[in-house]
Amino acid sequence: MADAIGPRLYSCYRCQNPVSRHDDIVSKGFQASSGRAFLFTHAMNISLGPRQDRHLITGLHTVADVYCSCCGEELGWKYVKAYEESQKYKEGKVILEKFKIVKENW
Repeated sequence: MADAIGPRLYSCYRCQNPVSRHDDIVSKGFQASSGRAFLFTHAMNISLGPRQDRHLITGLHTVADVYCSCCGEELGWKYVKAYEESQKYKEGKVILEKFKIVKENW
């Protein structure tokens, strides 16, 4: 019998479009301009803005803003390239701002 609850998800706070799975969290210790943020290995149902170089707390990164593919709400950003060796682990991963996502199936 299939699990009736399904995976624990995070969804866009505006339209409840699922954007990531709890199992994909790498870290809950990140900071965005608006407050806490989570680092995820994968995100779904998102669209990316143009790539741009941005000076963040941990140095220079090339990032692309992440938007909900359903309602267009900006949810965070994706690390495209890290210029410092100690930050390379972030490449390809996605930051979602805590106050822009809600828990589903918990």
